Amino acid sequence: MEESTEDISRTAVQAAHDLRVTVSRLLRRLREIADTQDLTPSQTSVLSRLGKGEESTASALAAAEGVRPQSMAVALGALEQHGFIERHPDPRDGRRQLIVLTAAGRERVQGNRVAREEWLARAFQDRYTPRERETVIEALALMERLTQP
Repeated sequence: MEESTEDISRTAVQAAHDLRVTVSRLLRRLREIADTQDLTPSQTSVLSRLGKGEESTASALAAAEGVRPQSMAVALGALEQHGFIERHPDPRDGRRQLIVLTAAGRERVQGNRVAREEWLARAFQDRYTPRERETVIEALALMERLTQP
């Protein structure tokens, strides 16, 4: 059965469209801010994913990224060559290896987060009035509902 917007208000459809376009543009701009010159988008995504957790396996990362295990092996090999990850035997299953960020990997992830957040804060400071920033904060609080099940 195909979804239809016929029973959805015009303003809801417009809001959905505008939000999707704006978020896509913002994400693209934030990616430009990050130091990704020597990494592919896939490698950057894996590095960021590892920065959110403690450890992972190659197969879990492949599943989370939606890629084949062979593609993940290539990405992990490049990250390992850059010194951003290291592999350790899984103490619960000797056949598996756990992948963790090195100090350099954590520094890279953290540096990118700080750079993006500083750019965004500066953009808000330079392009919006204090009242407009308050409006954005209020709108974001409302938009938080979109993340709820």
